[in-house]
Amino acid sequence: MKSRTLKRHFAEAFKSLGRNGWMSFASVSAVTVTLLLVGVFLVVLLNLNHLASQIEGDVEIRAYIDRTTKQSEYNDLQQKMEQIPNVNEVKFQSKEDGLQELIKSLGDEGKAFSSLKNENPLPDAFIIKTKKPQDTSTVASEIEKYDHIKKVDYGQGTVERLFKVTGVARNVGLVLIVGLIFTAMFLISNTIKLTILSRRKEIEIMKLVGATNGFIRWPYFIEGFTLGLMGSIIPILVVIFGYEFLHGQVNNQLDTVFVKLLPVYPMVLQLSIMLAVIGGLIGVWGSMTSVRKFLKV
Repeated sequence: MKSRTLKRHFAEAFKSLGRNGWMSFASVSAVTVTLLLVGVFLVVLLNLNHLASQIEGDVEIRAYIDRTTKQSEYNDLQQKMEQIPNVNEVKFQSKEDGLQELIKSLGDEGKAFSSLKNENPLPDAFIIKTKKPQDTSTVASEIEKYDHIKKVDYGQGTVERLFKVTGVARNVGLVLIVGLIFTAMFLISNTIKLTILSRRKEIEIMKLVGATNGFIRWPYFIEGFTLGLMGSIIPILVVIFGYEFLHGQVNNQLDTVFVKLLPVYPMVLQLSIMLAVIGGLIGVWGSMTSVRKFLKV
């Protein structure tokens, strides 16, 4: 395409935006509202997925060793566990370390257990991490069969419910995002269609004097992309500054908790690019689908 023709398409597109100010404003508003909802849901969904991954990542199996087990048999046990296909890591925890961890986890109340150091009632244990959190119950069942294993603990029942809840939450969030994007496409298409409806005679005249479909489409392509991009500006700003504020507030409240929100950067930059791309594509799609019917002269 010649540069002069391209300049003409850009000039026509921006003239049209000015001539149809109110309709352009309506289109941008439709994009803004829908992308704002998409942006908020994306922030929630990404953080929900992050928090679920954190919680799932902390799931571990504790295999307690029978007190009658000889020290020479510990290495054999560990090697057998490491050879299980879905096992990622096996660590030995002595009963002394186990008691120290218990005291630390209970805070001030744990001090009452300090007197047990000389007569430690806890057994030695192996702490097992699986490659995928969902493999936990399968690996635990396998370890339970081993000799010298007194008990296997991984929060049976609670862990299964946790995986079920996080899986449902992720799927529901994804469906909502897809639904919002399709709703945005429908609303914006109809809004832009009203804009183009008022110029159908202009399109018909251009067709009658020999203008190609591509020549007619280009200004509308640029116009739709511009409207979509303009509509993404406010959602992007809300996501950046809103999430920075929310991140500071929430992480201060969760300062002593093991879960944290996603870092502000690079998440907001990635979301900003995503919203701008979605806005531009939706604007183009709305313009192209709306102008298509008027090209059949």
